Amino acid sequence: MGSTLLAQNEHRGEISIHLCLVVYPWTQRYFGNFGNLYNAAAIQGNPMVAAHGKTVLRGLDRAVKNMDDIKATYAELSVLHSEKLRVDPDNFRLLADCLTIVVAARMGADFTADVQRAFQKFLAVVVSSLGRQYH
Repeated sequence: MGSTLLAQNEHRGEISIHLCLVVYPWTQRYFGNFGNLYNAAAIQGNPMVAAHGKTVLRGLDRAVKNMDDIKATYAELSVLHSEKLRVDPDNFRLLADCLTIVVAARMGADFTADVQRAFQKFLAVVVSSLGRQYH
């Protein structure tokens, strides 16, 4: 499941980040060093946003490859996001929702209820792992 949905196309990460920053504009506050995020066109054309989207997908690929211990795989990222970047952990869920929409749109009819359930369960574990340091 993971390789097909994630690693196959890093562009999905870019689109997911764009969508998250446009639909949930308050998430932009964590990307102040990314330059122009003033509107949807600026966000879509921002190379730093695109690069971060690729980074996110590579991170999800790490989770797929370490399914037995996602929490340990994400321990350092959890510390980084909670203690240094101080990201609101709910933003991880928002991004996961955006990624689900993007993947569903790309897969079309192949994104069955069973695929959606498995994908969202996987993302819920990832989101929980990223938010682990907050508890």
